[in-house]
Amino acid sequence: QVQLVEFGGGLVQAGGSLRLSCVASGRTFSDYPMGWLRQAPGKEREFVAAISRSGVTTMYADSVKGRFTIYRNNTKNTVALQMNSLKPEDTAVYSCAAGSRYSGVSSRARAFSFWGQGTQVTVSS
Repeated sequence: QVQLVEFGGGLVQAGGSLRLSCVASGRTFSDYPMGWLRQAPGKEREFVAAISRSGVTTMYADSVKGRFTIYRNNTKNTVALQMNSLKPEDTAVYSCAAGSRYSGVSSRARAFSFWGQGTQVTVSS
């Protein structure tokens, strides 16, 4: 199984930017569609963004479309999330997540089988 470690979270003002990164260990990273999920206090984990195995196809939640961009580098076993124009409602723990190696990219949180410990993103108003 792929092990995932996220970093890059922090505290920013509304309108600011952050770039989250995820480093994966494992020999089959490129076999997995990857994504980012987030969970705010008192709320369920929700889908944020996803990227296909090759990186050609990306998907985004409507709430972040146009503001966030997901990237992956299969050579370095990394996936990143560029977050621009951040809003207070973006405040959450963001987790890098791996989908099924037998399925394509998905915009459903339930499609991701496992994820890292998460990194905190806090957006102040």
